[in-house]
Amino acid sequence: MKKNHGPSFRRELKPLMVCGTCRGATVTPGVFHQIDCFKCNASGWVCAETGEALPVEVMVQQLSMRLRNVTAELSRSRLSIGGAHEQYEQNNRLGPGGSNYTGD
Repeated sequence: MKKNHGPSFRRELKPLMVCGTCRGATVTPGVFHQIDCFKCNASGWVCAETGEALPVEVMVQQLSMRLRNVTAELSRSRLSIGGAHEQYEQNNRLGPGGSNYTGD
């Protein structure tokens, strides 16, 4: 087991879950108006391990890391998307006289 002294040098991604009180809407219905959710500090997210709201500073860091991860994943998925346009760009030599057959 690795010994650790002091705070870690890297921030770890904490597991989050949707708030059970407001169901991620950040507000709860009051009698005459909507009230900010007290359980999640009006963020819509709570810690998955404890079920408690994270401090605002930690929540901003966690959501920023998640946003960065999702943005990177989205950009990677856009690069790997193939489709019908790829069939039209290459010659498959299945048409009459060895031309491109598109199936139309």
